[in-house]
Amino acid sequence: MDLPDKKKLQDSYIHYAEVRLATAKGIEACLENILSFLSPRPTVKGRIKDFDSYYKKYIKLLKQNTGNAEAPLITDIIGIRVVCPFIVNLDEVQQIIGEHFTVIDIEKKGSNYSYKEFGYESIHLLINIPHDIIEKFTYSGCDVAEIQIRTILQDAWAEVEHELVYKAEFTPFDMNMKRKLASINASLSLADIIFQEIRDYQQQLHAESSKRREDFFNKLEENIDTFLFSDIELASETKAYTVWEQSKNNANMSIDDLLLTALYAHNRKDFNTAIKQYTRILSMRPKNNIISIIYSHRGMANFAQSCYEDAVVDFNKALEYDDKAYKAAYYRGLVRLVQRKWVEAVDDFTLSLAINPYQPFCLYRRGHANYHNGDKIQALSDCEATLLLMPDFEDAMKFKKFILHRMNFV
Repeated sequence: MDLPDKKKLQDSYIHYAEVRLATAKGIEACLENILSFLSPRPTVKGRIKDFDSYYKKYIKLLKQNTGNAEAPLITDIIGIRVVCPFIVNLDEVQQIIGEHFTVIDIEKKGSNYSYKEFGYESIHLLINIPHDIIEKFTYSGCDVAEIQIRTILQDAWAEVEHELVYKAEFTPFDMNMKRKLASINASLSLADIIFQEIRDYQQQLHAESSKRREDFFNKLEENIDTFLFSDIELASETKAYTVWEQSKNNANMSIDDLLLTALYAHNRKDFNTAIKQYTRILSMRPKNNIISIIYSHRGMANFAQSCYEDAVVDFNKALEYDDKAYKAAYYRGLVRLVQRKWVEAVDDFTLSLAINPYQPFCLYRRGHANYHNGDKIQALSDCEATLLLMPDFEDAMKFKKFILHRMNFV
């Protein structure tokens, strides 16, 4: 085996270094652009391998390829790392990259480990450097670049392992030390899984809460908007709810599980079960801010059954346990609208806006209450404030036109 001319390799490496760095930044910018719509957004980092690392790998590959006259091919001189918050993001990012780059090889490092083994995990994609980037920055001496896709915790482990094992060319011989390293990696892997489970659970809760709010406002529109705009055509949509099944009788369920079960029942209009589950949560004496949220949920369920006074009591309790619960004040105002208690509705909406003034829907509904209370000027002011926050709010535009018509201005 002929020994390589290190000086010649270094001169060649230095010659291309600036272009390679620009190429890495170009690929990095492209990745940031095509991944920008993801939420949460991955972090993208571009780099080029320094010469010492390059030379070290060059020698290592020469040793492995004894008898091969060709210079070893090092594919990760230009490297990009995409770091994702959650495990579920990895395949999503890989698919997007495959749609925008020519991927010539995929390696899932760590995929061959048995259930007894732990180690470095990462998805490595080998891509052809796009022609537009080559044209922009000129040829870098590299035809390919490597993109690594990892979670935050996989990236943290890879960095530490690289320093402790790979760069040091040392694997601990002491069994206790090996066990400690394996234990750390196992803990990080488990944390990744748990983070993903929590994320999935949050998304379930968010989806169910969104459906519950839609049902609440649909009922509100049926009771208020038809009455208010009896002579004006208003657009309406029929909301469909997916039926979710969940056990309701497990005495050992956590607060989170009870809440998810309650929301499932709430969204399929099984309000008695929902109220029962909300009440079970309250009996567990959670923290005050959680009590406030649960009372708001139960208030919505009572409202859905036209138990308006019970709903008001629940929203009162929500504000009692959290005086910053502006949504509870808003919801109570909506109940007052249905009850046609206009003055009390105005007071509730005003309270909600005092806590959080950036609520176009609250301003819009206060305008309704003011209109019914005979204060058309304040109703128009509320409507105009609504449109300042949400200029494309069609119902607010119609309401403004309606008020102006009633005031004989149009």
